[in-house]
Amino acid sequence: MRPSLIAVSGPPGTGKTTLAHALADALGRPAVCRDEIKERMVAVGADAQNLADAHDLNLNLKTNAAFFDTLSELLRSGTSVVAEAAFQDRLWRPGLEPLAELADIRILRCVVDPELARERIAHRAATQSARAAHADAALLRRIADGERPIESWVPIALDVPTLVVDTTASWKPGLAEIVEFASTRP
Repeated sequence: MRPSLIAVSGPPGTGKTTLAHALADALGRPAVCRDEIKERMVAVGADAQNLADAHDLNLNLKTNAAFFDTLSELLRSGTSVVAEAAFQDRLWRPGLEPLAELADIRILRCVVDPELARERIAHRAATQSARAAHADAALLRRIADGERPIESWVPIALDVPTLVVDTTASWKPGLAEIVEFASTRP
């Protein structure tokens, strides 16, 4: 039986990581979260220069390579996995498409009001020290300057089953329905 890859996607601040971990726990699968990989890569150096380099394109490329290599290895071993990242189409489809040869892919697209997403981003930037590895402050500045980075996020355009999950107050649909969607075989 082919393994499955559940890709939890959405703009920043939509609750992707929280949903990915809850879903992985409910399914008994590993959760591989791109931002968590980057945070650990930055923490290994744990010095001012490494943190200053956290937003460097090279580090992002290394993070993406580690993310997709990890997914590929798990899927090749026959392990189904929940993967979480922004998965914006042009940036992430090239990494996801080859994984369709290894697994059945399903996409969960998290959505929320942009203002609530901004509040979540600001809260985690202020309360989670590991978030220093990300460009949350720059993202918040772009929003304050009138740019619309949350609204301009482009969903993955793969021809695979997709479920939109509203994460405003709780998950709609609820976790039981999300688990059913993630568990259904083609």
